[in-house]
Formats: sequence, structure tokens, C-alpha cells
Amino acid sequence: MEPNKTDDDQAPFESTMKSLEAQATNVGAHLAIDTKARLIYAQEIKRMSDTLRADVAARRITWAAAARQAQETRNLIMGIMRSRSTPVGRAFAEKVKLKGLSLNQLIALKTVELYGEKANFSRLSSVKQNAIYARIVTSAGNSNTIVNRVMGSLTYAGRGVLFVAIALSLYTIAASSNKMAAFKKELAVNGASVAGGIAGGAVAGLACGPAAPICVTVGAFVGGALAAFGTSYVW
Repeated sequence: MEPNKTDDDQAPFESTMKSLEAQATNVGAHLAIDTKARLIYAQEIKRMSDTLRADVAARRITWAAAARQAQETRNLIMGIMRSRSTPVGRAFAEKVKLKGLSLNQLIALKTVELYGEKANFSRLSSVKQNAIYARIVTSAGNSNTIVNRVMGSLTYAGRGVLFVAIALSLYTIAASSNKMAAFKKELAVNGASVAGGIAGGAVAGLACGPAAPICVTVGAFVGGALAAFGTSYVW
């Protein structure tokens, strides 16, 4: 006959289950942070492009100056938003585009788009050059529609996962005889999972290099699980 399990025997199992539950918070937080960063990025580059085109229309700056500012500002905004994303979100973004194009690269690209592969920008008329600059300014305000659509859908997914995580924590607190202690434990474990996930993703990013989303995602999950397990076990 199997002997009764003591509290010490149950502790590792309960800590493991709690760390798995806390992963819902980890996933939800990652999705919420990254979708918010993407939304802000899309809004800011659109505002920047609109402002530059209005400045050109008002003859405050030239199309050439506007194109240069658009290229510099978009890359700056992109860098800031990536720094505010989670390591997972940053890795996926770098997988799509490691870094922004230079102004010369944009000019070459838009010259081919507008006037064909044989066109030479330096030999074009000022009107045609301004058309290329204008295209650069306009395109600088457009974010990747496919990425926007995916991130938009993940917004709802992130909210749903966080709702599940909160529901699990509330149930645990409600079922506990010491609700204050249960509340503190839930807060500590879920917080540790999110912090551990971000730290784990960052460490994986350093090990795997940029644009390695799968590796970074695994690191985030492992880091979150280990942090939640450790916090739950020692609580």
C-alpha cells in the first residue's frame, strides 16, 4: 500500500504545476507588450510621414530634405520600439527586417520602382527626383501590413491568455484558507515568470544571435518556467 505523501513530497509537483500556470501570464505579457509596441510604431511613423509631407506642401523644407529626415526618423523610431519590445518580439522583428535601409538604398529602390531598372537617379530631372523623394517619404509612413495584421490578431490572443492567467490566480486565491498569503504567492510567481521569461529570452538572444526567434522564444519559456518554479518552491 502506497504511503501518504507528505507536504515535502507534494512541493515539487505543486511548484511544477504552478510554474506551468504562470506561463500563461508570461505568454500574455509578452504578447501584450509586443503588440502595443507595434501599434505605437505604426502610429508614429505614419504621423512622421504626414508631418513631413505637410512641411513640403507648405514649402518649409524640400523633398530631398524630407526624404532624408524620413529615412533617419523611421530607423530611429524602429530602434526605440524594438528596445521596448520583449526579446521574443525583437527577434521576430529582426527576422523580418534586421535593420533599416540607408537613404542611398532607398533612392536606388524607388528609382527602379518608378522608372525601371535602367534609370539613373543622378541623370533624372528634378521633377522625377522629387517624385522619388516623395515616394520615400510616403513609404516611410507605411508599416508592413502582414505584420500589422498578425500583431492585431495577437492583441486579442494576448488579452485572452492574460484573462485565463488571472482567472486561474483568482481561483487559487479563492480556494485558499489564507487568501492574503495566496495573493502574495500568486503575485510573486506570476511576476517571476514574466521577469524570468524576458531574462531568458535576452540570454537566448545573446547566445543565438539576432533574428533567431525560435531560439529566443524557447529561452523565454524556459526562463519563465524556471523562475516561476523556483519562486513557487521556496515560497
